[in-house]
Amino acid sequence: MRRTLGLVTGVWLCAMWIPTIALGQNAAATPRTAWGAPELGGLWDFRTMTPFQRSRELADTPIWTAEEATAYEAQTLERRTRNPLAPSSVHAAWWLDNGTELTRDRRTSLIVHPPDGRIPPMTSEARARQEAQGAGRPVRLRQSRNASAQGPEDLGVSDRCLSGFSTGPPITPSAYNNNLMVFQTQDHVVLFTEMVHEARIVPLHDGPRLPDTVRQWLGDSKGHWDGDTLIIESTNFTHKIGSFNSLGVALGSGDTLRLVERLTRVDDETLLYEFTVDDPTTFIDTFTAVVPMRRSDAPLYEFACHEGNRGLEGILRGARAQDTRESSLP
Repeated sequence: MRRTLGLVTGVWLCAMWIPTIALGQNAAATPRTAWGAPELGGLWDFRTMTPFQRSRELADTPIWTAEEATAYEAQTLERRTRNPLAPSSVHAAWWLDNGTELTRDRRTSLIVHPPDGRIPPMTSEARARQEAQGAGRPVRLRQSRNASAQGPEDLGVSDRCLSGFSTGPPITPSAYNNNLMVFQTQDHVVLFTEMVHEARIVPLHDGPRLPDTVRQWLGDSKGHWDGDTLIIESTNFTHKIGSFNSLGVALGSGDTLRLVERLTRVDDETLLYEFTVDDPTTFIDTFTAVVPMRRSDAPLYEFACHEGNRGLEGILRGARAQDTRESSLP
């Protein structure tokens, strides 16, 4: 039976968070297309300093005070200057772009459900499957640190340019290329991410879904309007990714993921992106995150991943050099 509690909660959460971001703008003032739908099109920047999940020490603190938020931002920026790959580094000023501010409502996590702001624990069965999978194939991690790779199949999916480490689905802020271009027609919406230039074409009409035997990296998405909110429901993800992924973590299997995303234009400068991960095979509860995206006037660059993937070549050459060195030891 499909669970609905988390999704209903997600709708309520979206309604709860919008007023803190919309700054008083009402629905009548929402920018609209020529055919009357809310205008979602354009380029949106989703970088943020806000952590995806809340630290355990702040489990009962969903919102920082203004003073606490200012202190956190200053401490985070100072800590980054000590990182050799920090944006302030001479050699990496062009590389990382984690964001320099918290969300305007000063949340301590992007996750808003469960109440502790953390990804729910995995079921005991899912933990057992995860342990059995180990570092074997398929490698579901976005980025693998397996130095003894025998071939490309032992490396992460972003190392192989198969999927970006922030593009999802769902879309999550990460190290760089935190940009989303939305194209919109009366019967389709395209979500085009700068990272690995992935494009999801979402039909906005009733129609058959893919058969259960057909699995895709980005799943099979269908969208519809609920008032001024676009709701996208996606299934049919491949088992070659996790049910939820971050750079170094792949939890569960995409086989069992049902993802619900919501996009709401709350003012001229803000597109609110919300998603709910619903996978009772992997997690003991659903979880919902809310990411405010801000309009950007910057250009969207082509991410030529395969065309310039010297990293994959270097990793494999290094692994072979390590094999040679180890084989020559007495």
